[in-house]
Amino acid sequence: MKRKHLMMTAAAIILLLIAVILPFTPQETSGEEPLKASSHQESKTNVATIDSEQKMQRFTYDSGLNFKYPDAVRGLYVTGPSAGGERFNELVSLIDSSDLNTMVIDIKEDHGNLTVSVPEDSPYSDASVNYIDEPRKMLEYLEEKGIYPIARVVVFKDSVLAEQRPELSFRKNGEVWTNNKGEAFVNPFQKEVWEYNLDIAKKAAELGFQEIQFDYVRFPEGFENKDKELDYSQGDYKNEDMSNVKRRVKAVTDFVKYAREEMEYYDVDVSVDIFGYTATIEEAPGIGQNFPKIASNVDVISSMIYPSHWTSYFGIDFPDKEPYKTVNEYAKVENEILGQLDNRPVSRPWLQDFEAPWLYSGSPTQYGKAEVEAQIKALNENGINEFLLWNAGNTYTKNVDYTPMD
Repeated sequence: MKRKHLMMTAAAIILLLIAVILPFTPQETSGEEPLKASSHQESKTNVATIDSEQKMQRFTYDSGLNFKYPDAVRGLYVTGPSAGGERFNELVSLIDSSDLNTMVIDIKEDHGNLTVSVPEDSPYSDASVNYIDEPRKMLEYLEEKGIYPIARVVVFKDSVLAEQRPELSFRKNGEVWTNNKGEAFVNPFQKEVWEYNLDIAKKAAELGFQEIQFDYVRFPEGFENKDKELDYSQGDYKNEDMSNVKRRVKAVTDFVKYAREEMEYYDVDVSVDIFGYTATIEEAPGIGQNFPKIASNVDVISSMIYPSHWTSYFGIDFPDKEPYKTVNEYAKVENEILGQLDNRPVSRPWLQDFEAPWLYSGSPTQYGKAEVEAQIKALNENGINEFLLWNAGNTYTKNVDYTPMD
């Protein structure tokens, strides 16, 4: 019986296989063409015809807000207290009445504090100072006004995180090391620090910010003279067969590249602030910034080219006194470097709208309408149409022509 049963089962299987494998032609049905089926040679896929842009759109985050990228970003810096306080309306009015169109708003500021409210159980609750009570409502208002929003996230200068997690910072004699301004930095070699900041950036993107601008993407200034006296981990970079200078450059560049990859899903641009002088040297030995390497891994590069930040440079004895010439000479250098890159980012430098009394024994050069316009004109003449204005107190010069070439 068992043998008979096995034979019957085998026969059934053979018949089933024949039915599946052999081509068949069903009978025609009224009003329809005959349906033909055969083995896999006629099976086709339409993957090649899918529009790649549409495909990417399906898999990116939608904040629910709709901002149009301006013809050219012309923006100003806004602190957390300004964004969440009375000055906000003044700054909106300034943009409304001029050719400005963008706000760069602190979300994580220079000390390491978050400027927006977070839930009590958030890992960032101790770092939040809650200057901006309703960030989503603020962004909805900017959407209504047509003002492009950029979130500024200060990365490796972070006294808050350094105090909370000394092992993620630089230490001297068992204490968190600070510079001569009392500022602490966290360690760019530590990938836990990367994730800490990227989680903040992602939250900003979810709120509706259209771009994440990373600032202080570097080691402390003069680190090449301090690295041997400080205690810190080199993490995954410890065994890299290269000098300490190259290790620092690699860590900073790797962070920028990784950050851009991580933010892809959120459909936001990634920009980095960088010292202007890094465009004039191969790489900054202490801070780890290599201009072309960083620029190759961002959508926007924002060099801080305030005339007050240059010593005698470009053949100019006192750059703060010559804003047009300083910016003009810098722009030529930057254009040459960016022109050699396969993936050229948008250039959007930071310009000066403040005085620098620390440079003078007497009265400083006043930065008003003429000085701000001179910097913009120098950029425009070199084909650079985007810019950002910096004033730490958010008190900007009035009646400036922000499109002096028009």
